[in-house]
Amino acid sequence: MAGDLILLSPLDGWSAPLSEVPDPVFAEAMLGEGVAIDPTGSTLHAPCDGMIVSVHASKHAVSMRAAGGVEILIHIGLDTVAMKGEGFEVHVADGQAVKAGDPLISFDLDLLARHAKSLMTPIVITGAGGRVIAAQLTGRIVRVGEPLITLSCAGKIDVETSDFGPEITRPVVIPLLHGLHARPAARLADMAKGFQAEMSVLALNRRANAKSPVGLMSLGLRHGDAATLVASGPDAAAALEAVALLLEGGMGEGARVAIQPVPEAPVAQPATRPSTGVLRGVMASPGLAVGKAVRLFRDEIIVPEFGQSVAHEQASLSGALEMVRAHIAQEAEASGSQARKAILGAHAAFLEDPELSDQAQRLIEEGKSAGYAWRAAIGAYVEALRGLGDRRIAERVDDLLDLERRVLLVVSGEVDRGLDLPPATILLADELLPSQLMGLDPNRLAGICTGGGGPTSHVAILAASMGVPAVVAAGPGVADIKEGTSLILDADAGLLRIAPDAKALETAQTALAARTERRVAAQASAREDCRMADGTRIKVFANLGSQADAQAAANAGAEGCGLLRTEFLFLERESAPTEDEQTDKYAAIARDLGGKPLIIRLLDVGGDKTAPYLPIAAEENPALGLRGVRVLLRRPHVLRAQLRAILRGAPHAKIMVPMVSGVAELRAVRLVLDEARRELGRVGRTDLGVMIETPAAAMIADLLAAEADFLSIGTNDLTQYTLAMDRGNPDLAGDIDALHPGVLRLIAQTTAGAAKHALWTGVCGGLAGDLTATPILLGLGVSELSMPSAAIPEAKAMIRTLSPEACRVLAAKALTEPTAEAVRALSNTFLTGGA
Repeated sequence: MAGDLILLSPLDGWSAPLSEVPDPVFAEAMLGEGVAIDPTGSTLHAPCDGMIVSVHASKHAVSMRAAGGVEILIHIGLDTVAMKGEGFEVHVADGQAVKAGDPLISFDLDLLARHAKSLMTPIVITGAGGRVIAAQLTGRIVRVGEPLITLSCAGKIDVETSDFGPEITRPVVIPLLHGLHARPAARLADMAKGFQAEMSVLALNRRANAKSPVGLMSLGLRHGDAATLVASGPDAAAALEAVALLLEGGMGEGARVAIQPVPEAPVAQPATRPSTGVLRGVMASPGLAVGKAVRLFRDEIIVPEFGQSVAHEQASLSGALEMVRAHIAQEAEASGSQARKAILGAHAAFLEDPELSDQAQRLIEEGKSAGYAWRAAIGAYVEALRGLGDRRIAERVDDLLDLERRVLLVVSGEVDRGLDLPPATILLADELLPSQLMGLDPNRLAGICTGGGGPTSHVAILAASMGVPAVVAAGPGVADIKEGTSLILDADAGLLRIAPDAKALETAQTALAARTERRVAAQASAREDCRMADGTRIKVFANLGSQADAQAAANAGAEGCGLLRTEFLFLERESAPTEDEQTDKYAAIARDLGGKPLIIRLLDVGGDKTAPYLPIAAEENPALGLRGVRVLLRRPHVLRAQLRAILRGAPHAKIMVPMVSGVAELRAVRLVLDEARRELGRVGRTDLGVMIETPAAAMIADLLAAEADFLSIGTNDLTQYTLAMDRGNPDLAGDIDALHPGVLRLIAQTTAGAAKHALWTGVCGGLAGDLTATPILLGLGVSELSMPSAAIPEAKAMIRTLSPEACRVLAAKALTEPTAEAVRALSNTFLTGGA
């Protein structure tokens, strides 16, 4: 037929349907339709005239574009990327024009046969350009140059004059700290769906529909990876620009409103049994629990393979999806937890995924039942995500399995009644799904231990937000524990003690009761001002990131706010907040604090905190790039609007400048602040302080103090910069400790520099809420601590028992210790009365 595009066989060998390829990514046509060849020849040839789009760095795959925008991927063998180019010789270059039959890649067939998972070579149509496969030659031997696939124009579409027109592209670099995982993939897909244009993301010789969250996740893109956005259609340019800006802006990856991310833990290793009756896993949520085992091991939902009529099965699946969609919306609306809402939002996006629904519909049209089709569509992506080798992405498999189960329950007419938990339940499961955890009564749930899972999964995030101790990756031994067995879950140590003796149970119960008693007693006096044993005033403030945090802080006894993280207030927005919106937000928080002291940190984006409305180009080392005040000084309109909003909404507030490394930055902000005050007709002075987060700032604290109104130490960043350890690196997580004597010496230098100018020094980083550190910080001259609200009552109670002189002696000793471990041991001895 005129206008047909015929692809010739690029190899000698046996031609087979793509479904016979032993890899679900190809077999389930995730990347597109096509055929596969089991080669007998050792040279790959061009199947048609066209242009080479890219040759993979490992030389095992090539993408090319033919006339009319048809894109073809040829992948020589399976798992051949692991050969790192050995045995391959490339004859073409990216961007080179080729003719049908030109040699593209030669390869050592014997070497591949020894090292590859399979020699099967998929030839995939990753972009059909408005065409459909009209014929393909399979089930026989083919020779190079024989017609293999015929692509015909779909309906009346003329490829050359299609409404979708030519493709336009834009290169991007993934700025997301944790790669393109569930939530950012869902947001990108949602943005792409707002345009008529067809959009794809091309990376690593694979192509994914930009409107498919699961497809985007299956690319396995990580921080710093290069990709290409591809769009065609009437609004292609606008679509490309919008999606690129959203992606390059980072979408708030790394810090989210009211979500307390589970601290990055070491990669979960196979569980071990250090001694009889003990399982070791990985902490997902801290705490101690004593209770009885309740088992939750999911029964398989049985679905028939073949359905009734196509119409019946389509209606069944459509109805089930709509019901689950409604349930998710209701759960999100009823939830007061931002963590739950974010996870449910990702689940809702998966339900709208066109790739999942299209795959299920194709299977239904082939005669499969609705349940079978849905399970198969989900299963193909589950296998693809598990095979990426990315722990964070693999942990999101539970989200897909959760949706599989929820939809299948509706399709099959079954009801998931959940568990009626007895008090003090320690829940045991192989894998726990997010919806199952959200359906449990937290008042009866003492702890969780799973055989699988990971410390950054959505279940881990939910457990932490619920305050439930949890251990994951404890191994298959979890399934052997009988219902009702007594257990001690020490999540801090990653241990589950099985059937402990009476003495161990008594010890654990005593420790748990003591913790509870301390919290209750501390809460009773939490609203009183905090003074040391001799009456020395120590201010105990709260760190805030939302208006809800302000309300919680007031209830916890906070004497004010020592750190309002303003970037958290607007992190989820696509557009910058207006001055009036900021004014209203600051006024509401000041009102909820009841007029108590309020320190507002200026917008701190960059590094691991990004905002969509402040796009920052990808950086090789974001932690050392544009961050904090550096961003603000390069966008003076943003700085000016925020300063005006603070002066209008919370005129009594102090203002703190983040990531300062020199006096010039402080002076520059002061000039803009003074100008804003004049514009608003304000008289007097607004306190402007410096957040000490860099070693440089600590070492020139005396110079900064000469021009600042206060200093406040951010120990999280100060520690990572002092120790040259990325706090987001899981391999270093156990080594990063702010009680390192090097960090303590910088804190001492800061307080000494401030004292020269009669300034007070506070600590607003994570160390402020570490009770082991409290006496050392006070001994170094810190007079204000700002911490999470939950830590305030116990911190106040302990401070009231401390003597300033004893703390100074302890701090002096700490500065001479060789390691953070030694400092902690010294302080713990002091706190238990041993010194």
